[in-house]
Amino acid sequence: MHVVATAGHVDHGKSTLVRALTGIEPDRWAEERRRGLTIDLGFAWTRLPSGRTVGFVDVPGHERFLGNMLTGLGPAAVVCFVVAADEGWQAQSSDHRDAVAALGIDRGLIVVTKADRAPERVAPVLAQVRSELAGTGLRDAPAVTVSARDGTGLDGFRAALDRVLAGTPAPPGTGRVRLWLDRAFSVSGAGTVVTGTLTAGTLRVGDRLSVLGRDAERPVTVRSLQSHNAGVSSVGPTNRVAVNLRGIPAEDVRRGDLLLTPGAWPLTDGIDVRRTTGPGFRDAAAEVVLHAGTAAVPARLRPFDEDHARLLLEHSLPLVPGDRAVLRYPGGSAVLGGARVLETDPGPLRRRGDSAAHTRRLAVLPDRGDARAEIVRRGAVRDARLRMLGLLPEGSDAARPQDSTGGSAARPARPSEAPPEEGAAAHPAGEPTGPPLGADVRRVGEWWLHRPVLAAWASELRAVATELHERDPLAPGLSRGAALDVLGLPAPGLLDTVVREAGLRLRDGYLALPGSGGGLGAAEPALARVEQRLRARPFAAPEAHELAGLGLGARELAAAERLGRVLRLEDGVVLLPSTPALAMRELAGLEQPFTTSQARQAWDTTRRVAIPLLEHLDARGWTRRVDGNHRTIVR
Repeated sequence: MHVVATAGHVDHGKSTLVRALTGIEPDRWAEERRRGLTIDLGFAWTRLPSGRTVGFVDVPGHERFLGNMLTGLGPAAVVCFVVAADEGWQAQSSDHRDAVAALGIDRGLIVVTKADRAPERVAPVLAQVRSELAGTGLRDAPAVTVSARDGTGLDGFRAALDRVLAGTPAPPGTGRVRLWLDRAFSVSGAGTVVTGTLTAGTLRVGDRLSVLGRDAERPVTVRSLQSHNAGVSSVGPTNRVAVNLRGIPAEDVRRGDLLLTPGAWPLTDGIDVRRTTGPGFRDAAAEVVLHAGTAAVPARLRPFDEDHARLLLEHSLPLVPGDRAVLRYPGGSAVLGGARVLETDPGPLRRRGDSAAHTRRLAVLPDRGDARAEIVRRGAVRDARLRMLGLLPEGSDAARPQDSTGGSAARPARPSEAPPEEGAAAHPAGEPTGPPLGADVRRVGEWWLHRPVLAAWASELRAVATELHERDPLAPGLSRGAALDVLGLPAPGLLDTVVREAGLRLRDGYLALPGSGGGLGAAEPALARVEQRLRARPFAAPEAHELAGLGLGARELAAAERLGRVLRLEDGVVLLPSTPALAMRELAGLEQPFTTSQARQAWDTTRRVAIPLLEHLDARGWTRRVDGNHRTIVR
């Protein structure tokens, strides 16, 4: 199925041609038939000699209905450009040419109509049309001559259109749905029906989608589908489609709304664009109307240079880089020019020089967006975001998260996976693979990182860890929460990668420089005296006043414990880490079960030391209580 839009000046025979080809009246309103003037969009279809079905969207040609014309052309990929032999090129011919050029339509037919009225003018009119279309994608389009009134040339038209459609690439039938709506109405017994030209994706009965309006996005369900008055269970591109929806009243849907795959499209009310046709942006008025698909949205234009500008939209649209749009002035009856979307969520430009730098960056962006440029701009981008922008192919290897050793992974890297403990490898075994986005782009799980940004984060984190160690050598290091506060990362899970890049170590939940915290500074001699004493008498724990007299307070002892130099028990008891093993050796020589008093005597110590030490052994599972006063060794 293909959908073809008409284009051309008012009263040049567009509707008459469609009627003659299809037998369907495209003028849907009584007022149109009474006046003989197309006001709104008309729809018809027929079967070509090849058996290929083609649908027509007939657009109005009068300047007063330029907006309706742009609505019909917006989703079209093929156009029949109509010029009457008796009148030749006219004012609205130029407007429609400008619209075709702005939308980048490059497939179609040139149709010289009303040949019966002025057969002698066919050749010069055709030459004039080709001259006028020289700057558009239709400059080399095949041409046919017809008279819809007497049927002359209609078979040639069908054959020529068949050849054009045969060479038109088929759009993808898989992936997300974005259907620009051109009508909404209510059918008795069925409810809300919306129509549009489906250009990508597949609709199925039962699909859960959403309708995006000017003020809200509402969930809906597809109750039934029709294409060309025939019920279908599914329909793909390119097709005219009528969708019966559950979940929204017809009066809440209007032309320019969209039927979308939920969560699959970025919604934006600010875009940066490149001029494709028309005068430069510098002298353009600030208030314009942007036409995209079937939508017409007021916007404010901020020029950067002649070819690039920012548009702030009155309400959000689901646009992606590469989308085409047409600009016109509010109330205007002519096309201002065409634009191509470059960025859909441009950042603020607050500082002096931001605008100039941003313009230079836009100038080198490709027309259809660039994944690497988006990564460089943001520093870190989720894989899903690049897919949503259409910058990574749907279903490709590039769209699947990778593990830390390269290749496709069954799952993304978990944010909870910590960097290696001290002594483990500081970096992953290999670099992830992915699409050729440049050596300065790195893939980490579900994220794409710009290496200079990663290096800057790592440098900042290492500097903070260094400053902390120099200021407070006894500090265990930087907590993960503090590190996240310092860096302001877009996701906590990226911290592990930054830690590895910074060459820091993780110990007891703290991040520190390798080799830091290896001593106690001024407290080192005092700790050495305590260690010497405990090696001579392992169970003779120093009293609190003795430790205080040596200058070993809570911070010094905590640092010594982190270094594995001492073991701290309840009630301020300080022993060597090897003492529990020595205690078990002594307990093994006692008759089992044993009392607290027997243990104290075996260790030659006091109850102050014996009770916390026994509780420590219980906690380790080396001993257990038998009753209120007896314990036994767990064998």
